[in-house]
Amino acid sequence: MASRIPLSAVTVGDELPALIMTFTRDDLVRYAHASGDMNPIHREEEFAKSVGLPDVIAHGMLTMGRAIKVVTDWVADPTAVVDYSVRMTRPVVVPAGSGVDVEFAGKVAAINDDGTIRVDLTATFDGQTVLGQARATVRLA
Repeated sequence: MASRIPLSAVTVGDELPALIMTFTRDDLVRYAHASGDMNPIHREEEFAKSVGLPDVIAHGMLTMGRAIKVVTDWVADPTAVVDYSVRMTRPVVVPAGSGVDVEFAGKVAAINDDGTIRVDLTATFDGQTVLGQARATVRLA
């Protein structure tokens, strides 16, 4: 499947459509089982607080995985992503109840000589950025 966006239609500074995604405790349990990351900081409130966290926190890799959806939705082809990296800077705290919203956004940061583009991503929770240096390299049609 090829990207629906031709490289000629992209300019530095273009903003990708933002997404707001909810993280719930059920999501964390399902992700823990799927990923094999059964660390109790992602499932057990008492344990998370005992190690100095404010509450249960989302898996960093779950947050990272959700952030790239901004790019894959935009290009309509997940295989267009040729590189992706982030730094986890703050946890997404997920208290019991209905969950919390995280806003994900992206902006075209560079058009590279090899025909790829760099998209810088942001993930914001509770007014703070939770991913740093989040960058994806994408090859468009």
